Amino acid sequence: MKVHGVFLVAVFFYLAYTQLVNGQPRKDCQTSCGKVTIEYPFGTSPDCYYAEDGNFKLTCNDKKKLLFGTNFEVINISHSGELRVMNNISYACYDSLGTLGPNLYYTYTLANLSLSHKNKFNVVGCNALALLSTFGRQNYSTGCVSTCNSPSTVNGDCNGAGCCKTDVSVPFDSYSFETSPSRLENMTSVYDFNPCTYAFLAENGTFHFDGLGDLMNLRNVTEFPLVLDWSIGNQRCDQVGNRNICGMNNSICVNSTRGKGYNCKCLDGFEGNPYLSNEHGCQDINECTSTIHKHNCSDPSTCRNKDGGFYCKCRSGYRLDTTTMSCKRKDFGWATILLGTTIGFLSILLLISCVQQKMKHRKTAELRQKFFEQNGGGMLIQRLSGPGTSNANVKIFTEEGMKTSTNGYDKSRILGQGGQGTVYKGILPDNSIVAIKKARLGDNSQVEQFINEVLVLSQINHRNVVKLLGCCLETEVPLLVYEFINSGTLFDHLHGSLFGPSLTWEQRLRIAVEIAGTLAYLHSSASIPIIHRDVKTANILLDENLTAKWSDQYPGGGETENLVGVGILSAQGDTSSTGYDSIKNVASMHMEAGR
Repeated sequence: MKVHGVFLVAVFFYLAYTQLVNGQPRKDCQTSCGKVTIEYPFGTSPDCYYAEDGNFKLTCNDKKKLLFGTNFEVINISHSGELRVMNNISYACYDSLGTLGPNLYYTYTLANLSLSHKNKFNVVGCNALALLSTFGRQNYSTGCVSTCNSPSTVNGDCNGAGCCKTDVSVPFDSYSFETSPSRLENMTSVYDFNPCTYAFLAENGTFHFDGLGDLMNLRNVTEFPLVLDWSIGNQRCDQVGNRNICGMNNSICVNSTRGKGYNCKCLDGFEGNPYLSNEHGCQDINECTSTIHKHNCSDPSTCRNKDGGFYCKCRSGYRLDTTTMSCKRKDFGWATILLGTTIGFLSILLLISCVQQKMKHRKTAELRQKFFEQNGGGMLIQRLSGPGTSNANVKIFTEEGMKTSTNGYDKSRILGQGGQGTVYKGILPDNSIVAIKKARLGDNSQVEQFINEVLVLSQINHRNVVKLLGCCLETEVPLLVYEFINSGTLFDHLHGSLFGPSLTWEQRLRIAVEIAGTLAYLHSSASIPIIHRDVKTANILLDENLTAKWSDQYPGGGETENLVGVGILSAQGDTSSTGYDSIKNVASMHMEAGR
């Protein structure tokens, strides 16, 4: 428990020290003495002033005077690094014989502060000589001589007749200074109007010479304001880095003008104590309401405050003239008119283009619908949804899908051409390959027969018959979509050199058997007998396994007798005669294959 208690005490003192170093004095610190406001890093009690430099400690005495050290009465503390104090004058008085009488010389301790360049060293008196001496690592002295032999009537400026002043440029590390006035010897003729000589440091602009009054007794003034410079530490901003005590966010570190240490400064548009980071630190100035940091908007009602500044907001239709900071009506020059005209013209063109595109799309859609109805689309949908076609599997493709799959019916996609149309190689969105037959213009009077044939063909499911996958009815003439057989026709294998060596006898015999079996199925076993009537090697396709596939002109053989091109699709007719013709054609094929 003791260890725990010691730890808590250590943490408490650490936090208190950190708070102080970072510009956070205790909240109960004395904030004023008499009429003077006490500003951090100065303070009157421990933990209320900058702890690393005891010279920031001030004393508020019983007379409510704020004292720096033992000599100076503080009258103002500036955040910019200036301390204004009251400085007593030094004097030396002489009798009518020129003998030194009452005199007073002051030695002032500066501690860690230094004399500001804003001060002047002043000497008042006739035939007076005074010295300003500073003491430190490097001692420094400067002097001023004032001469006259009659009462001066010059007022205001010190020009050397009864009054003399000079600039102060002393080493910043001086720790004390003194002023010592005297009179040149054998100068007794001025006693009646100038019994004493005076020497003092004063803030520039606070002393104005009055010839008669000041030569007599300095108008009974005993002290003048003096400016002392102060800063934090001995390191510059780049040396101290983020270890400076400047408050967060709205203040920055600036190098001190006295040559060592640094000071803190509020950002532009902010005011307060830059050494604090709480509500007493740098706060935004409302220039729209402040009487000190006033805005420059010509009309106060247009002023809008923002963090660190303000802006003038003009109402709609007006613009801000930055020269006069006033709102003026917007003028539309030729450039604006031209720009508006150009934008308007382009907008009209864009609108017309959009309307044309929309009309074109609508016209195309209407034309597709027209072709769809003309080619029996409505009839096909009705038949598919009706009884008796439960095993029909017909997919209805769109014209756009067919165009995309054939790359716009590109010539490189043509598989073959015949009297009834052209067959293209198509690639569907699922990457499956199909054969798309685009027929030539047909007879519109046979639409019902065409739909019947599509339904019948879609129900054929035989391994040796090319399967009809679907159709597209949105074009002027219907498109039929078949499964793709990739090894050419039997004719190509028997008579062409495209596929290498000719077929063997076993392969030929197997193909003949498959063809005969398929014809028997179509003529006799199908639910609705189908008479091919165009049996020839150009209409027999072979797949990659050389399996025979009956086709209707795909990929573009000779002519056939009806719209679909697979023979007269009918459940009627003399099946024996058509069967005889088929057998005769198969026999001819056998003979041709045997040669």
